[in-house]
Amino acid sequence: MAFTQLNGKRVSLLPLLKEHAEPLFSCSSDPAIWSNYPMVIRSLQEMERFVEAALNSRSEGDQYPYAVFDNELNKIVGTTRYLRISERHRNLNIGSTWYTPEVWRTRVNTECKFLLLQFAFEQWEAVRVELITTPDNVRSQKAIERLGAVKEGLFRKKYNQRNYVVYSITDEEWPAAKDRLAGFLNR
Repeated sequence: MAFTQLNGKRVSLLPLLKEHAEPLFSCSSDPAIWSNYPMVIRSLQEMERFVEAALNSRSEGDQYPYAVFDNELNKIVGTTRYLRISERHRNLNIGSTWYTPEVWRTRVNTECKFLLLQFAFEQWEAVRVELITTPDNVRSQKAIERLGAVKEGLFRKKYNQRNYVVYSITDEEWPAAKDRLAGFLNR
């Protein structure tokens, strides 16, 4: 099954395009975005390379990146993606997510994760979705736990020689997580 654009009330997840590099760069100037991210993007050229690498991974079938469009603000506010996609094992990760601080503590992340999880479990028929963050990124850990994901443990020096905290949601856990997220979104 092919991945596709995902539409919610507050956000639309647009399949990433080269043209998204400039609006992504425009919303990424706050250094707080990069404080717990495995890289820092400081120029439009670096953002273009970031987008190009994501598009190359999409063409290889390893990732499916999105630009996050905020329907309320009428602009791109960040990016997220499916990654480490394994059709054979019916599992994937959701990650490489960052947003402009303007939308932190809004429904943007909750709705993005709801759309991504719903598509993964209900259309793509995943049996496991993994979410990871770094041990020092407590804000991200709390956001993942709020989704209803189960904390599994620590991967030491897993990617980019960094440690990561691993969470997952399985297909059996999805109905309860879905209800939980729908409750947050219906408030």
